[in-house]
Amino acid sequence: MKVRVQFFSQLKDIAGVSGLEVDVADGIAVGGLLGELYTAYPGLRAWDSRVLIGAGVEFVDRDYVIQPGDEIAIMPPVQGG
Repeated sequence: MKVRVQFFSQLKDIAGVSGLEVDVADGIAVGGLLGELYTAYPGLRAWDSRVLIGAGVEFVDRDYVIQPGDEIAIMPPVQGG
């Protein structure tokens, strides 16, 4: 299944792209997708404990099973000032 992944802020700089399409197995959870992304973009792993993940307009946990047509957003923690 094809999934659109978007990176934001520093994560976009680390990956070198703002978005990409990834082919993943049906029934994969966000945690599995992150593992695949960390293999392809090792610099992202340093952010693992802090990233926020969205599917569509909702924040999701790592056990969220990705659905066909989902757009997954991976972003650093939100900071205010």
